[in-house]
Amino acid sequence: MSSVRILGTGTSIPSKILSNKDLESLVETTDEWITTRTGIKERRIIENGKACSDLASEAAEEAIKSSGIDPKNIDVIVLATITPDYFFPSTACLIQNKIGAVNAYAFDISAGCSGFLYAIQIAKGMIDGGQAKTILVVGAETLSKITDYQDRGTCILFGDGAGAVVLQKSDKEGILSIYLGSNGEAWDLLYMPGGGSRNPATAESIENRLHFLKMNGKEVFKEAVKSMGDASVEAINKAGISSEKIDHFIAHQANFRIMDAVRKRINLPEEKVFMNIQKYGNTSSASVPIALDEAVKAGRIKEGDYILFSVFGAGFTWGASVIRW
Repeated sequence: MSSVRILGTGTSIPSKILSNKDLESLVETTDEWITTRTGIKERRIIENGKACSDLASEAAEEAIKSSGIDPKNIDVIVLATITPDYFFPSTACLIQNKIGAVNAYAFDISAGCSGFLYAIQIAKGMIDGGQAKTILVVGAETLSKITDYQDRGTCILFGDGAGAVVLQKSDKEGILSIYLGSNGEAWDLLYMPGGGSRNPATAESIENRLHFLKMNGKEVFKEAVKSMGDASVEAINKAGISSEKIDHFIAHQANFRIMDAVRKRINLPEEKVFMNIQKYGNTSSASVPIALDEAVKAGRIKEGDYILFSVFGAGFTWGASVIRW
């Protein structure tokens, strides 16, 4: 039976570093406090004048190069982001123009930090259904643009970056399972109140700092541990393998304690966890493809390896997937 496989990966990481020490001058916090609670040491910040499409296009071009394909052969571009260049047009259309994928149609999706896996599910369905042969999936975020650097509970967490993958049908095993979920009752535990049709931009909304993300960290933590753990179990079961078969666990890089709790839930040893949160912080939909690309470039992932992805984000949304590399 044919499957859908990842042909290549790519990333774009801004050069500017915002360290925990830097944050000590902005809010009441310390490097030790941040590190012990999150695992984050630094995060990357996009330079002034650049936007989501710039990072996304750079990651896309790297993924295309590593895949050995022509951009003109890309049928679809799916971008997962909560920080688009504009409300409209879609940032995916801007990417299409920047990379020369003239034959592709393009669109954005919004699923918070789970966006990359949601986009993978969409792409897989299109390829399985014969609607496309080659699809570019990108997760890209410029969270520094919506982070309140007066709020010590959130500004310590988020950074910018982009990751991309190219998907095609293959005779070899590829994506073995995907399991997704949502809970709209908890929408107000992680959201940005200003800027949409509910609270359009006004002088008052700006004064009240409504155009920055808001988060109830304690509740998000609890829900993330449960949902990512449950989703991981479901994805492993759907793949028809045991957890012992998993060679690499690449979770959404939100908090090292969340990743560790999920790891324990599915009985994986620490050495199977790939973690780069210490360098980049939480990059939302970009975190899993960035980590995947970094693990591939480091030579940790070999052909035939089983990889478990697990994510959780605003919505709430969550999911997990098992793939064969």
